[in-house]
Amino acid sequence: MNAAVLSPVRSEARTDALFLSPWEALDDAALLAHFQGDRGIRFAPIVDADECRPEKLAGVMAGRFEFNGETHHLGDAVDWLANPSRDVEWHILLHKFYYAVGLAQLWQEEGDAPALRRWVRLVDGWMQVTPPGFIAADVTGRRVQNWIYSLHALVLDAARPAPIDAAFFRRLLHSLHLQVEYLCAHLTPKRNHRTLELLAIFLAGVVFPEFGRAAHWREFALAETLANVQADLLPDGVHCELSTDYHHLALRNWLQVRHLAADNGHAVPTALDRALEAALAFSLHVHQPAGVAPSLSDGDVRGFLPLLAQGAALFGREDMRFVASGGRHGRPPRERVAHFPASGYHVVRSDWDGADAQHLVFDCGPLGEGNHGHFDALSFELAAFGRPLVVDPGRYTYSEATTPADPCNWRVHFRGTAAHNTVCVDGRNQTRYVPKAIKDASRHAAGSVRHKISGPAPDTALLESCSGAHLDLLHGRCASHEYDAVHERCIVFVDRRYWIVSDWLEAQEHHDYALRFQLGPDAQDHAVLCGDDACVRLESPGLVAAQPRRAGQHTGLAAGWVSRDYGHKRAAPALLTSARASCTSFATVLLPSRESAPTLRVTDLPVMGAEGAQATALRIELGDLHDGWFHAHGVAQAGWRIGDWQFSGRWLHWRCDAQGRLLRAVSHPGAQLRTALGLARVETA
Repeated sequence: MNAAVLSPVRSEARTDALFLSPWEALDDAALLAHFQGDRGIRFAPIVDADECRPEKLAGVMAGRFEFNGETHHLGDAVDWLANPSRDVEWHILLHKFYYAVGLAQLWQEEGDAPALRRWVRLVDGWMQVTPPGFIAADVTGRRVQNWIYSLHALVLDAARPAPIDAAFFRRLLHSLHLQVEYLCAHLTPKRNHRTLELLAIFLAGVVFPEFGRAAHWREFALAETLANVQADLLPDGVHCELSTDYHHLALRNWLQVRHLAADNGHAVPTALDRALEAALAFSLHVHQPAGVAPSLSDGDVRGFLPLLAQGAALFGREDMRFVASGGRHGRPPRERVAHFPASGYHVVRSDWDGADAQHLVFDCGPLGEGNHGHFDALSFELAAFGRPLVVDPGRYTYSEATTPADPCNWRVHFRGTAAHNTVCVDGRNQTRYVPKAIKDASRHAAGSVRHKISGPAPDTALLESCSGAHLDLLHGRCASHEYDAVHERCIVFVDRRYWIVSDWLEAQEHHDYALRFQLGPDAQDHAVLCGDDACVRLESPGLVAAQPRRAGQHTGLAAGWVSRDYGHKRAAPALLTSARASCTSFATVLLPSRESAPTLRVTDLPVMGAEGAQATALRIELGDLHDGWFHAHGVAQAGWRIGDWQFSGRWLHWRCDAQGRLLRAVSHPGAQLRTALGLARVETA
């Protein structure tokens, strides 16, 4: 290969002040030869599988770049400073250079000379025109990482050393040095961007000990990474942004720092290991049985099981090994129900026996720091039998750009309360979110305004939880500062088979209430409503839902959208029940099914308490089962008449035979039930 073709701009050999002795005196050829030898540095390149798909790399070779489902032809000579997209995230991915790692892998695996030439031309073109901090520091951080990962396949102890021009290689090292120094001086103050920037600094310090600043980079980045971990993880081990996706992205960066340090002889602080193990514990529980984590708040739907495999090896955790391996190795976790009180996430699953298990994540916590939180208090996501059934809508985009052909502000839509599995009041968000005039340029400042959080998040609390042989219960409360209505939701998992979702709202003024259950894209054109005068029934792939038909409530299928990854959205229906009142309640039974839809009917039972007291009482007919559910609304233990029974307590689940004889009753400690036959035995959940 003609080296002159690879790099038309050359530099003369000289003493290089960036390097320690003896490397500062090496000429270009000797410097390249040194880095091509075994220098004792151990690190593994990280290849982004999606950004390095063969079809994407073929497009890069032809000057076509596809990011977030949007393709632009940039030609052979890229104009790095111009964004052809209305979404800055597209430009960000161009400058992060994930594709560079893929091009380098093509050389390493196949000796693909055109891929190598393309890699050099893109990197060299970027260096000639682009300042190191262009767009933002986190973009610089990812680029530094991806350039170093590329060099792993081309130069640094590469099995197939690439015939790169030595003068170009020196310029590349100078550019990396400049970019790392920029990061040291311009770190993002906190959270996930700072995390990846510190990883870039530490990676450069480990991989290039020949730099005079390398020791400083390592010491600085390792100390700041520990501080970053301790600042960003809540006491329950969940990342402070409360995004399940960003939790794992930050955790992945921290684990990379930890491995780089240990593999290259740098001491790892004990406090760092303790924090990483706590963060991995959340990952263990939030992953659905099929191996993916739901995208609560901003993020994509994807799995991070390799991180759990790392946790198993680092900390000897057989439960992490079990989940990481899909149950093939290790031991299942002891806990079927897991609470993360600081973040407000609560996870319930039926078992650890395989991908068919049922799994629910309930969000009963704060909004989260930063700008990634969605306005979705008391929302949940339900998966069963290997598929998501009631789903979080995702994020779709960070851009607020609109066009005459598509006037919807999709960022606002996907972040809003009305798109989530909770109750929306008067079409308003739980947190004030209003357009503000853009004064200064920013990453997502398309147009003249951008929406900003302009008020406090709602007050949320988990009021009660319990788990037992027959049921699991989560009861949460959300009080928004945007309206006087207070929302309480109780989720009950019965016999690890079906779910009761009971909502009640209390206010002084009348409001329009809308209860939403967002279904997945598989339900599009396949979800149907049916029922009778007393019950509304939904049949959807993998799910049957039923509600008692109530005066003043209207149930139907509404159009919706679900986004599993950035820049892509798919149509999906939602079960929507609405009512106008000051106080109201909704009751829904969700029955996941593997194949055919079983018979499910839910109707209201008569219930009477003290004057002004309200409660939900349901008759649930599920095949041959005759179940019942009672829950008082917002009152402490009190006396109630349920049909011809007398009950003292807050909530009760029971089962009868076909003749109406009581077979089982389950409640909280202190509850009492009296039937026509006298005082009944009540099991404690």
